[in-house]
Amino acid sequence: MEISNELKGRDFISLHNFTPQEIQLMLDTGIQLKLDLKRGIMPPILGGKTLGMIFQKSSTRTRVAFEVGMYQLGGHALFLSPRDIQIGRGESIKDTALVLARMLDGIMIRTFSHDEVLELAYWADIPVINGLTDLLHPTQVVGDMMTILEHKGRLKDIRLAFVGDGNNVAHSLLFGGAKMGMHVTIASPEGCTVDPAIFEQARADAQVSGAQLKLCTDPLEAVTGADVVYTDVWASMGQEEEAEEKERKFRAYQVNSALMKAARLDAIVLHCLPAKRGKEITDEVIDGPQSVVFDEAENRLHAHKAIMALTM
Repeated sequence: MEISNELKGRDFISLHNFTPQEIQLMLDTGIQLKLDLKRGIMPPILGGKTLGMIFQKSSTRTRVAFEVGMYQLGGHALFLSPRDIQIGRGESIKDTALVLARMLDGIMIRTFSHDEVLELAYWADIPVINGLTDLLHPTQVVGDMMTILEHKGRLKDIRLAFVGDGNNVAHSLLFGGAKMGMHVTIASPEGCTVDPAIFEQARADAQVSGAQLKLCTDPLEAVTGADVVYTDVWASMGQEEEAEEKERKFRAYQVNSALMKAARLDAIVLHCLPAKRGKEITDEVIDGPQSVVFDEAENRLHAHKAIMALTM
């Protein structure tokens, strides 16, 4: 397949940095790469290229999707944990970036601090892909939007309700929805809502696309009439010591069959995984007919391939 050069050499750090047309290009490319794979076609778009994958946070879907994705695109992925590289022993991000940029064709980083990703991208003159930070999770949301497109046929005017912590996934859903004209409501308890600066940035994008963005504390209000119901773990990675307190705060925010009755009859359920079954979501919902959670997980592979193919 022909791959556009429009995004070649670009960093992929936040959906806020891309136009709706550029995001649509990612989605179309991911869908095409998925169709190709189902037909047994693996175009060697990244033949001879190498992606370095820095993992400060552990992962299942992100690591497998990037590593398998590079293989399917004809390239090679190199796993780099803090135990494997000197960044874990005090080498500066600047020096790490300057060295890796001379040996690799792209860097994917999954870490805690968003500033680390920004600094890495500043010094590296090769594409840097944000595989997750405490602030944003844009690669996840490209896969999410692919899944919504597959099941709903559009993003424009789709009503998405996110029930849970105002975390990195919620932030990236706000950016993605605002860019693509998808209405996003985030329901979180007091004190656990999204970053106000992120919300204001997304609201500026929404004024262009016509998306409606809303924050509330009532999960029922958020889910009523929703086309898509989305949830995530209540305590993100690195917040384990807060898990007990968050469980108390979020008890009324479980996505269960009673809550799903408020959504549209044909609503779909998303969860970025891993799921704490019986906490933020019940078995009945995640394994039920409205769940497309495992389609969503599969689409991470094709979304990541699209991002790499277009930027590297």
